[in-house]
Amino acid sequence: MPENHLPLIFDGHNDLLFRLYDDSSANPADSFLNGRAGHIDLPKAQKGGFGGGFFAIYVPSPDDLLDTLTQMQNPPYDLPLPGVMSHQAALPIAMEQASHLIALENTGTLKICTSTEEIRACLATGVIAAVMHMEGAEAIDEDLYALDVLYKAGLRSLGPVWSRPTIFGHGVPFRYPSTGDTGEGLTDAGFRLVKRCDELGIMLDVSHLNEKGFWDIAKTSSNPIVATHSNVHAICPHARNLTDDQLSAIKDSGGMVGLNFAVAFTRPDGAMNEDTELAAFLPHLDYLIEHLGEDHVGLGSDFDGAHIPHEMKDISDLGILRKVMSDHGYNNNLMNKLCNENWIRILDKVWK
Repeated sequence: MPENHLPLIFDGHNDLLFRLYDDSSANPADSFLNGRAGHIDLPKAQKGGFGGGFFAIYVPSPDDLLDTLTQMQNPPYDLPLPGVMSHQAALPIAMEQASHLIALENTGTLKICTSTEEIRACLATGVIAAVMHMEGAEAIDEDLYALDVLYKAGLRSLGPVWSRPTIFGHGVPFRYPSTGDTGEGLTDAGFRLVKRCDELGIMLDVSHLNEKGFWDIAKTSSNPIVATHSNVHAICPHARNLTDDQLSAIKDSGGMVGLNFAVAFTRPDGAMNEDTELAAFLPHLDYLIEHLGEDHVGLGSDFDGAHIPHEMKDISDLGILRKVMSDHGYNNNLMNKLCNENWIRILDKVWK
């Protein structure tokens, strides 16, 4: 497959908005346009063939795990989760990150997409297609007023939790080895959240949910089950990864999984070791394709939110990943599906 014909990547998850929020010294639009130290910016996107994806709004807590991830370099590990964060504390942070995405849209190089027609148009014209996603629903109140407002602002994808508990449900810890069967599932408010998201056409993301929460969504939502950035538990027995039973439910629902590039969820030993070859992704992709079918697998990198293999320093190196996949035997048709078509297909099913 010639380099100049490789398909654009539409990616299931990135944390650029959190990084722009965290770097208060930089102007978000200028940082994005002119280059920054992280994984994603416009120059890197143009070099790597990054067509867009899900841009997550993520609210950190004062005792966040980001400073303790070094513990994951030496398995086994079990990192304690931060406590519940109040809606009042989370909402201003979420609004700031949403405003950063709007600022990027105002540059004319990115568009917040609320239809698959808009995504296709962006991929055809070189404008980055952005889906506003929320990773953890801390900023949403129990009455769901903020959900309706965020929907009007462009929110089209939501994960009820980012590992720490919310008023809607419970997530999995950063624990290896472990299953995701770690506690209670959705709360009453969580079931209301699921039903309202289905009504609005907001895609629900089961990444970070524990197993009981996963099964609660599976039995409650009328839409396909989607994990935007998760890997295979049979290969890497981390609490964040999906078991065969979960994969079977995702297949039965017509859902999808995006491969997470985080090395701790990729390596069989669960180590946060960036000295990992990109070829380590291939067993996960092969397994997902075998168990879900080639129309139900994509990429969910976790760029700007995870430790990824040194071989791919940022999105400018996405061509290296495409070559690894192509050399593995994925033909043009399958490459197109994995790189962008499957995400558009699933959004076509969910968005109204």
